[in-house]
Amino acid sequence: MPAPDMHMFTNNSFIDLTIYQFGRHECPPFHSSGLAVRNHFLFYYICEGKGIVRCANENNQLVSYPVEAGEGFLIQAKQVASFIADEKQPWSYLWIEFDGLKAREKVMETGLTLSQPVYKGQNNAEQAKMVDALNYIVHNPGAPSFDLIGYCYLFLSNLAASSVLRKKTARSSLQNFYVNEILSYIESHYHENIRIEDIAAFCNLDRSHIGKIFKNVMGTNLRDFLIHYRITKACDLMRGTKHSIGEISGMAGYPNMFNFSRAFKSVMGISPRQWRDENKFR
Repeated sequence: MPAPDMHMFTNNSFIDLTIYQFGRHECPPFHSSGLAVRNHFLFYYICEGKGIVRCANENNQLVSYPVEAGEGFLIQAKQVASFIADEKQPWSYLWIEFDGLKAREKVMETGLTLSQPVYKGQNNAEQAKMVDALNYIVHNPGAPSFDLIGYCYLFLSNLAASSVLRKKTARSSLQNFYVNEILSYIESHYHENIRIEDIAAFCNLDRSHIGKIFKNVMGTNLRDFLIHYRITKACDLMRGTKHSIGEISGMAGYPNMFNFSRAFKSVMGISPRQWRDENKFR
């Protein structure tokens, strides 16, 4: 039985969509992944065989789903999950771990959710393109970073296009306009001590209305997005500069170091100092 083939993606300069790990595995009978919480999105495409994935739904109840060749499953970030290969027909699969500021929006388009994690294709041509893109990533770990990220976009686009659960994007052009304005404002002002009220005033909307628009389009609330955006920028600064953590706190829009540390730990799970020690450029 071949050993698992796993690769790390080490370029940390991509923010909107990035890859963390990817690989392929031809599993022995009953091979399992223990019940755990993953930090990012993970997608598995079953090439041969079958197995069972067990994951928590919206009510935090563990549910088991059978998955077979030609299908796949998505484990959401922060979702508790485990999976096990069949005894007689153990699966082999391709897999990819990804995340980024726009990852959740792309995942939403697939229709795959906490309670509906199993991918089934409805368009053979689009599904084949999805598998081709995933195969390129898995079999070309030494390709240029931009190539791999480009193929990750293709993978997600075709995953959504081929999914039987695909959600049609019936968003109004006005909603998209406001979200683009919000994203542009955050990109230009995240380093300032801005609040949701400041963004709402810029768009000439009230706080509750702007929150609903952003949640409808992006699938996450505006406050959480702003926090994640700032922490992502702080990570780039901690990895790539010699600024002190106190200086980086201010540069990421947190004049109060305590608030920065608390927000950072809520997103990354560890303190800024520990994260920097573990993620310095080699």
